[in-house]
Amino acid sequence: MSGIFCSLRQLSVSYGRGRNSAAALDRIDLDIKTGERLAIIGESGSGKSTLARALAGLLPEGTKVGGEMLWPALGYLPRPGRDFGFVFQDPGTSLNPVLTIGEQIAEGARRHLGLSWKQASLRAEELLGRVRMPEPDKVMRAFPHQLSGGQRQRVAIAAAIAARPALLIADEATSALDVVVQAEIVRLLDGLVREDGMTLLFITHDIALASGFVDRIAVFHNARLVEAGPVHSVLSAPESGYTAALIASHRDLATPPLIAELSS
Repeated sequence: MSGIFCSLRQLSVSYGRGRNSAAALDRIDLDIKTGERLAIIGESGSGKSTLARALAGLLPEGTKVGGEMLWPALGYLPRPGRDFGFVFQDPGTSLNPVLTIGEQIAEGARRHLGLSWKQASLRAEELLGRVRMPEPDKVMRAFPHQLSGGQRQRVAIAAAIAARPALLIADEATSALDVVVQAEIVRLLDGLVREDGMTLLFITHDIALASGFVDRIAVFHNARLVEAGPVHSVLSAPESGYTAALIASHRDLATPPLIAELSS
């Protein structure tokens, strides 16, 4: 890892107007390092998903944003689909039900890499192999409803990395899956990020799941960043009482993480 990929300075996000305005992020200072795997941890309503959408430029119209988002590694504002890929919690909502799997993955490669449809289709099939989908050639012709939830999430990951992005954002990408499939998806994300040299922002409420593979943890609570640091430092000597309570509530942290068991 070297350098800063994205630097947030006093980033604030509010929804609504006037007396109905509600702060979703409150003066966040955070650096995302190039090539790192950073977990954003927090309960529902803590601001972690708002952070992801702010980075991706996906905040709803009328949202009030303050502070700065700087991109020193790129030198320009990131382009959706090209410079970053986004994996959502529910792949069913991010996949088009009337297009084949092959069409949906190939579109990103064709649009952002300037490939022909034939070249993009070959890349799509290659990506399905990389995300460990059995019989990629058959999956290319399938529709989303013909796949399981875990398979659809693998397809969503393939589509997110089709244009070789520098940053991959996974927003609660495993929370709708069972425990075993969660571990498989985390192991997959970890491998892809390492192989392609991507920066990963892994957003989750599950500190135990994230602790098994990330480099750093940033803990959010009530729209504020309460603590950030290397994963082992945060887990062994948390500076925030909230972080300590979060760790204490997770019995899983006292045992080897499931992903390590599956990969052994």
